[in-house]
Amino acid sequence: DLSKASSNNLPLDMETIDLARLAKQALADMEEPIAASGLTFRINIPDEPIYIISDGKKLYRVLENLIMNTLKYSLSGSRVFVDLTVDSKEVLANYEMTFDEDEILQRFVRGDKSRSSEGSGLGLSIAQTFTEVCGGKFSVKIDGDLFKVELRFETGSES
Repeated sequence: DLSKASSNNLPLDMETIDLARLAKQALADMEEPIAASGLTFRINIPDEPIYIISDGKKLYRVLENLIMNTLKYSLSGSRVFVDLTVDSKEVLANYEMTFDEDEILQRFVRGDKSRSSEGSGLGLSIAQTFTEVCGGKFSVKIDGDLFKVELRFETGSES
């Protein structure tokens, strides 16, 4: 899928979706691993819909990937902030890191170089590529020990 998306050969089903509902669904689907993670999630998702034009299934995979990476790589006891606003769509995870912002988006890069756990290391690269083919912008910022992933989409209207 990453190769197809990178070469613009990934079929898309672009439609008006409620990003707030999609984010809540992704978090609800991961409720058990989140509860068992030892992380404190601070969720700020409005009750009113936030409409965007995107591929809901692929964007769900992006959100699922970000949550899984947060559960896998955040230090125990960290706070995880999930904020959805009309200005920005951000997933913020508190994690001590030993890489820079550009490096972590490369394929096969793992957040903690000493880790040898399973996985391809493609997670954030896939999330970035899928976000972009779904019409959004994906960025990573590191502020001290705070790792921030920001997804930006133009708001759409309900259809």
